[in-house]
Amino acid sequence: RAPVLEPVRFGWVKGVMIRCMLNIWGVILYLRLPWITAQAGIALTWLIILMSVTVTTITGLSISAISTNGKVKSGGTYFLISRSLGPELGGSIGLIFAFANAVAVAMHTVGFAETVRDLLQEHNSLIVDPTNDIRIIGVITVTVLLGISLAGMEWEAKAQILFFLVILVSFINYLVGTVIPATAEKQAKGFFSYRADIFAQNFVPNWRGPEGSFFGLFSIFFPSATGILAGANISGDLKDPAVAIPKGTLMAIFWTTVSYLVLSATIGACVVRDASGSLNDSVAVGSPGCEGLACGFGWNFTACAQRQSCRYGLSNYYQSMSMVSGFGPLITAGIFGATLSSALACLVSAPKVFQCLCRDQLYPLIGFFGKGYGRNSEPIRGYMLTYIIAVGFILIAELNAIAPIISNFFLCSYALINFSCFHASITNSPGWRPSFRYYSKWAALFGATVSVVIMFLLPWWAALIAFGIVIFLLGYVLYKKPDVNWGSSMQASSYNMALNYSVGLSEVDEHIKNYRQGQISACLVLTGPPNFRPALVDFVGTFTKNLSLMLCGNVLIGPRKQKMPESRLTADGHTKWLMKRKIKAFYTDVVAEDLRSGVQMLIQAAGLGKMRPNILALGYKRNWRTASPQSLEDYVGILHDAFDFKYGVCLMRMKEGLNVSRVMQAHGDPAALASEQQASTIFQSEQGKKTIDIYWLFDDGGLTLLIPYLLGRKKRWGKCKIRVFVGGQINRMDEERKASCFPPEPPLGFAVNVGSDLTALPCSPENHIKRFDDLIAPFRLNDGCKDEATVNEMRQGCPWKISDEEVDKNRAKLHRQVRLNEILLDYSRDAALIAMKGRCPSSLYMAWLETLSQDLRPPVILTRGNQENVLTFYCQ
Repeated sequence: RAPVLEPVRFGWVKGVMIRCMLNIWGVILYLRLPWITAQAGIALTWLIILMSVTVTTITGLSISAISTNGKVKSGGTYFLISRSLGPELGGSIGLIFAFANAVAVAMHTVGFAETVRDLLQEHNSLIVDPTNDIRIIGVITVTVLLGISLAGMEWEAKAQILFFLVILVSFINYLVGTVIPATAEKQAKGFFSYRADIFAQNFVPNWRGPEGSFFGLFSIFFPSATGILAGANISGDLKDPAVAIPKGTLMAIFWTTVSYLVLSATIGACVVRDASGSLNDSVAVGSPGCEGLACGFGWNFTACAQRQSCRYGLSNYYQSMSMVSGFGPLITAGIFGATLSSALACLVSAPKVFQCLCRDQLYPLIGFFGKGYGRNSEPIRGYMLTYIIAVGFILIAELNAIAPIISNFFLCSYALINFSCFHASITNSPGWRPSFRYYSKWAALFGATVSVVIMFLLPWWAALIAFGIVIFLLGYVLYKKPDVNWGSSMQASSYNMALNYSVGLSEVDEHIKNYRQGQISACLVLTGPPNFRPALVDFVGTFTKNLSLMLCGNVLIGPRKQKMPESRLTADGHTKWLMKRKIKAFYTDVVAEDLRSGVQMLIQAAGLGKMRPNILALGYKRNWRTASPQSLEDYVGILHDAFDFKYGVCLMRMKEGLNVSRVMQAHGDPAALASEQQASTIFQSEQGKKTIDIYWLFDDGGLTLLIPYLLGRKKRWGKCKIRVFVGGQINRMDEERKASCFPPEPPLGFAVNVGSDLTALPCSPENHIKRFDDLIAPFRLNDGCKDEATVNEMRQGCPWKISDEEVDKNRAKLHRQVRLNEILLDYSRDAALIAMKGRCPSSLYMAWLETLSQDLRPPVILTRGNQENVLTFYCQ
């Protein structure tokens, strides 16, 4: 077997500092900084430089903090930000930054092509014309750079070292040229060596042309300070990114800033703004009719200055550095080195960032570009895409038009980076623990603010476009919610907001109107595993969605040590099942020895602060006749416990039952819970023009009216008519409403109907009485004429048994339940939902409920409030 070759890795000097310096020293340094100095003056040029460096330095501190926040892999800026601050911010920054680098390739290549075009023009050797020559040379150049990039990182690094040495030699050559006495030819072009009066004149601004404004020049210069992330963008190719990125980036910013300030001051002290370049313009010092600073040096440039036709001088000649230097071709070589190195660095950075973004699949249709080739996983497809974008912008062939486009996108990226770090700091994001000691969240906020302000001081429409793209990208990721967990600062922010608001609720006094005419504070639903009872989940989820807190409770019965692993294993699966079903609810479980004690735990401990449940929802115990007596006693006891703890109760019965555990495998693989086929229920379908029937039996605070009202506000139930039935005689409607404590004015716009008299005997009492007796037969004590002491002894071990005395005493209530069942069958046979409330002795509870709700096709919701008023008319 051939040995596996190790990937190439770089240290902080070669991998970060030199790479960043080369990317910062670009086309602007040689071809535009002298011109900017002539326009803005030395003082404002220094201000432009220092403003740019302030933004980049603060961003450098932020990116240094990010790089020391955890393990760094390939993917550069995108990887650093997305893994530290989450996919929402990382995705938008990564995509914008990759695009900005692709456009920067075009900018630096156009700068190189401009220089070659000027050389051809001096020798009268243009290929076609000045503009098309830039396009031709630019396309050829970027094609060659693409070939170097495809050759691999090792060849690219060697080329960068060569470019770096060439630039250093050109700087030395320039500085030496400034102290060499000027020849007559150089003087004719405006160079007179160091002169105090030249420095004084060039110290103040002299605005010219359409770009002649402070922020117009800032937008042109700023891209020359934006190469600070060149080292971070090859994070996967560094030996120790956490050390190399902070050290190399900040050192690169320092040395390049010094070079910019020195170059601006020195060339501003040596060269006048206007010169003709003609040796015939030399005159005697003090000649009449001569205007301008050059007259004192024996040169008259008055004529071309007045006509604004001078070809040379700082304001007119982009190649001033070459003219000043000791040996001009070395400056040309420096321009070649600076432009080509910056273009090459951007050409490498953009695909590497984009490749990592594509692999994470945060956005659609870009996964094709994530494939890597070779030992360094080179993004060849990304190279080709960057090449196409660069060629498109090269065809513009105007450096001053391309630079402002890049400025806005880089400023936007830097603003997002700094704001992301600040956001992670103030929200105490779980993934934000940088070890870089010089980071400050307030400096990051200042950097973000300055970046945004500067963006809008540049062409405002470009700033709006940049922010529009960012908002779209950010919104897309927030909407799609990719299945990744990198410790998002957005998640931390949401947690902090929820925490603050939850604590703040403790200061809010309770009031009926806090229900917002229909908001239930929270609902505890005894679902067991939620996918066992989807109809119950859907019913409660329908009226709590976007309004109230919903908790799905599950009691795991058995020894704690045996059941705790099951709890940990399945909890996440149940939560994902709820999310897939689009139910906004929390899942919680407890381990207990029996069902009733577990529900007592949930009732007492569920919720947080003022967001504690005030309603208990559960299903009807369909098998109560065949279940063990103790389980029946526990079930009825749970209802009494809920009332004792001041809970309202909703008990739901459906003809086909609620429990679908026979067909759902809820306790298998937890991952299968979210992927299993979702059971459909009546609460997921359109109800059409049916009715929701409410049977008002007594006043418990209005909960029975509130829940149907909330259902009716939902789209699927919106066409249903809500009817309220009050028992009594039609000709005594007002008296009957008063007798049942119904509000004098119908709340929530409901229509009120007075139904048949509930006190009347059932239509066929014999059949119903026999049916009821058959229901309770297994639970009868059959105590007959036994004395009270004997009966009590018989009931000690069987508290659920019903004595003959209790049957006789509640015979009138039996008739009432039977009569109500007949009314339900008459009026609500075709309803979409029936909501009602009532009171029954606990010993006969299940028999009453069975008698009351038997043979009904629609879902029946038996409701009893906790005597807490929930409708606003109670406070009027």
